[in-house]
Amino acid sequence: MMTTGSFWFQFASPARFYPLAGRMIPWFGCAAVLLSLVGLYIGFVVAPTDWQQGESYRIIFIHVPAAWMAMFIYLVMAFWSGLSLVMNTRLSAMMAQALAPTGAMFALISLWTGALWGRPTWGTYWVWDARLTSTLILLFLYLGFIALRASIDDPRRADRACALLALVGAVNVPIIYFSVQWWNTLHQGATISLTAAPKMAETMLTAMLLMTFAAWSYTIAAVLHRVRSIMLEREAHSDWVDALMAGGAGGRGGTGGQGGKESPAATTEAAAGGRGIASTTQSGVAR
Repeated sequence: MMTTGSFWFQFASPARFYPLAGRMIPWFGCAAVLLSLVGLYIGFVVAPTDWQQGESYRIIFIHVPAAWMAMFIYLVMAFWSGLSLVMNTRLSAMMAQALAPTGAMFALISLWTGALWGRPTWGTYWVWDARLTSTLILLFLYLGFIALRASIDDPRRADRACALLALVGAVNVPIIYFSVQWWNTLHQGATISLTAAPKMAETMLTAMLLMTFAAWSYTIAAVLHRVRSIMLEREAHSDWVDALMAGGAGGRGGTGGQGGKESPAATTEAAAGGRGIASTTQSGVAR
């Protein structure tokens, strides 16, 4: 009888995880779109005008979720990197690789929207503030991770080097978070805290949380989509990928009916040695 631990551990295999990721992408993608639409409507239409900052404060509905996700994604990337070093699992390194571009995007959005918000609030787009500078370093860590992987031809060596960089760079995340407490900065302190009541109107908080959940959903969908492409690239010579491609090509070549041919799912399962890999759609193969 399969235990709960062994059930989840089976998805450490790229051959097992690939079809699961394909089934999850549409759900999280749709959730991201719906949450974004509702969150933007509440934030830019329903939420009241701030008594001090006027309409310019509304950029927080993009800035704050992006800043949160930039920090959180880096910690998740460091977790997968550490797991790849300790457990030596291929999927862990692939997940870390897939997370880096999305984390870099959110870090860039955070800095860009922060600059737009800073101009009417501080009178300038940029200051060498502790929070801003440490967030800029976070962006450089993401870009360094991506560049380091691209510069090493051997995937296993690239996995180890990038894992070390991710783990060392993780120390910057608490520096970003606590910078407004450790140093005298222009950046305001936390508006939302787990130990205190929120310092904003209920509609503002609702919009911010909806946009945060939208960012989470987008991240999951984008990373799963990207890691599937990484799997096909790095596992290109494995039996399950060969069977997947052959099954997709056979499906496209059919001219009506099955013609006695095995389905892509059956072909993939046979090539994987009975591991029960589910079939994927032709669009998933193309990606």
